[in-house]
Amino acid sequence: MGGTPSAIARDAVAEGGAFITLGTMGGPVADGKRSQPANLLVAGSDLYIVDAGDGTVQQLAKAGFQLPQVRAVFLSHLHVDHTGGLSAILGLRNQTKVAVPLVVYGPPGTRELVAGIVASMRPAALAGYGIPGQPWDDPAAMVEVVEMGDGFTRTIGTMNVRAVQNTHYDFVPGSAEDRAFKSLSLRFDLPDRSILYTGDTGPSPAVEKLARGVDLLVSEMIDIDATLATVARNSPNMPERAKADLVQHLTTHHLTPKDVGLLARRAGAKALVVTHFAGGTAGPERLSAIVDLVRKTYSGPVTLAKDLDRF
Repeated sequence: MGGTPSAIARDAVAEGGAFITLGTMGGPVADGKRSQPANLLVAGSDLYIVDAGDGTVQQLAKAGFQLPQVRAVFLSHLHVDHTGGLSAILGLRNQTKVAVPLVVYGPPGTRELVAGIVASMRPAALAGYGIPGQPWDDPAAMVEVVEMGDGFTRTIGTMNVRAVQNTHYDFVPGSAEDRAFKSLSLRFDLPDRSILYTGDTGPSPAVEKLARGVDLLVSEMIDIDATLATVARNSPNMPERAKADLVQHLTTHHLTPKDVGLLARRAGAKALVVTHFAGGTAGPERLSAIVDLVRKTYSGPVTLAKDLDRF
């Protein structure tokens, strides 16, 4: 890791692949020190956004890359901390007349999400730059959607992509809710390395299986106490029912440091990167304690990612 953003960009392409953590702060409350969840996967000359939280375009520029270079976006699930930057990605590509349509891969509901964003873009697209008679590009023509389900697999560019449903949601298997809403973990097998991105998930045998033998495991992690304290400061008047639902979600649908270590060990991951710090940026003592907790169950290399780190 290290180096200037432009050097990072050059090196990533030269080396044939890199995973860059554009934003490492988990929701639902923004943090002034870390951007919202977003990542950049560099596969040779192809660029892919993996989750697109608020600020993705700005972080992409800081990393030394340009938005027209992005070939596709992968969304692990549709919570707004992972999708809030998609509107800017699509809108700015439309405004700068990027000719090649962007493909958005995501779980069920992605087509509806993108349709809503496209509808919100039309007034600005029609107005254009305010020049009478100026032609405009229909935003709908500049994006394609592929919805992924459990077991999705596809060769995209030089890599093979696989997805499994994880445990970020508790809907009964086969129910209407389960069919309509899914959270996915994604594996990218490149010619020279393999990368597993958990997205948001609780402990999951399916994710462990998908991650088996992976070169780089990029995992979410939650600091429960810090997250609840942050939410309490941000929303002191949250209704009790909403608070109870949030506590249930945070404590069952995410991975603790111990859970992250167990996932890495059971998968036989060669290296572990921890991101999605729900709860905010802790001080150095707390971060060191988190690493110690992970290492109680995993003996391989562990890195707590920062924004714009490259792996």
